[in-house]
Amino acid sequence: MKLHLNIFDLVPARLSVAIMLFFACWVNYMMRVNMSVNIIAMVPDDAKTTSVKSECEAIANNDSSLYNFSTTVVTKRQLRQPEGVVTFNWTAQQQAYVLSGYFWGYAITCLVGGTAAELWGPRNVVFITMLISAVLTTLSPQAARLHYLVLVAARFVIGLAAGFLFPALHALVAHWAPPAEKGKFVSALLGGAIGTVVTWSLTGPLIENFGWDYAFYIPGIIAIVWSAFWWFLVYDSPVKHPRISDKEKKYILDAIGDKVTQSTKDNKIVPPFWKILTSFPFLAMVILHYGSNWGLYFVMTAAPKFVSSALGFNLTSTGTLSSLPYLARMIFSLIFGAIGDRIVRQNVVSTTFMRKFFCLFSHVVPGLLLIGLGYTGCAPILSVALITFSMGSNGAATLTNLVNHQDLAPNFAGTLYGIANGIGNTAGFVTPLVTAHFTKNGNGFAEWRPVFLTGASLYIASAVYFILFGTGETQDWNYVAAPDDEEQDKRPSANSTDSTVTIPVKA
Repeated sequence: MKLHLNIFDLVPARLSVAIMLFFACWVNYMMRVNMSVNIIAMVPDDAKTTSVKSECEAIANNDSSLYNFSTTVVTKRQLRQPEGVVTFNWTAQQQAYVLSGYFWGYAITCLVGGTAAELWGPRNVVFITMLISAVLTTLSPQAARLHYLVLVAARFVIGLAAGFLFPALHALVAHWAPPAEKGKFVSALLGGAIGTVVTWSLTGPLIENFGWDYAFYIPGIIAIVWSAFWWFLVYDSPVKHPRISDKEKKYILDAIGDKVTQSTKDNKIVPPFWKILTSFPFLAMVILHYGSNWGLYFVMTAAPKFVSSALGFNLTSTGTLSSLPYLARMIFSLIFGAIGDRIVRQNVVSTTFMRKFFCLFSHVVPGLLLIGLGYTGCAPILSVALITFSMGSNGAATLTNLVNHQDLAPNFAGTLYGIANGIGNTAGFVTPLVTAHFTKNGNGFAEWRPVFLTGASLYIASAVYFILFGTGETQDWNYVAAPDDEEQDKRPSANSTDSTVTIPVKA
């Protein structure tokens, strides 16, 4: 008797897809956040010290004088680099253009990224966009040497490419994730948190030992290698995967049922945009997603500034403290994802009830913690804890706004997420403006409390709106027949034994 053992029989195809989703986000964030650290070495600051205005006087020997303004002098640690490394004397405005170029490009394409994935296949879209980002990241040192505007253009194109990524990944999840495993798949999409931590940890040693060029080369090369693995391991759907076992293919297709169309035919379906944009459940999901994004951008930008300016505690000076909120969100998302999958397997409650209930954790609790942040007084450790748990609790978004588009229309999950994320990312531009408005006359608790209340209000109000008007039910407009299948029933019976249906993508 001959025993034939195939490694792909031991490792489920959907597991390799989930792992590649995780590392896609990881690698993407390495190329997204590296510039914020690299530019410190590219444009060194000759100043050795800086002053931080704080409402809280440094507490020593149980001193209780909490509300006298004081100035804390912070000594900067200069990044060492090898001899002969080229640096630049760009102005603060020029540096701002370099740093913002990525996000302007990202804001444009994330709106259409999902639709592109549904028309041309998420595997193709992710591969091309990541490869473009990888090559341009590797070429960034040469771009900087030519002119800072060439680097701005490179970062803009990298952002344009990256805007396609997350909507395309969500489109892929719709075809690969059985309902009882969807929480884990969506949790994998938060791998960017680890990518951020790894990048911050690696960049310093790379710059000090080899120069800032290598802080671009290494992430770029890693992304190129990842792209090769992606092309070999990931396919648009189970029916297109050449190495998936028949047993696993049948399990996935039976679990997903008729909500997602899947076949090998080259049929392209244009999303029903009018029905999508006039759908109240979709609007509720967009509002919920916007509230979540506002809270996330606030925690990433305004909250550290508050701890630094109002409390005189330099949160960003320690890499471990800076990464705590990101790590907390990643860990909590895995926990909440596992809980959600267990609830689905046991069929304890309806999908709609689960989505609405976990809004309490993803939105209401973080909002309450932000309110508490404005009343902590001169307690920097408590403030860091509140920031960390606020973002950590938002990890429950894997069961609310980060997955609800999969419920509403899995056939167009990429399009729905792309539109919602495109709108949600405007919070990244608005949040700093709101913060600047309230703190223009000072950085005391009185100025910062309205900032916290604004963020908390959007968190909580968006959750209330979704609880009232949101749903976890699949919408009728999800079921759209492909052009050459119009004569067929566009909504096959859930009891049908025919597992070959149509998919609106091409491998």
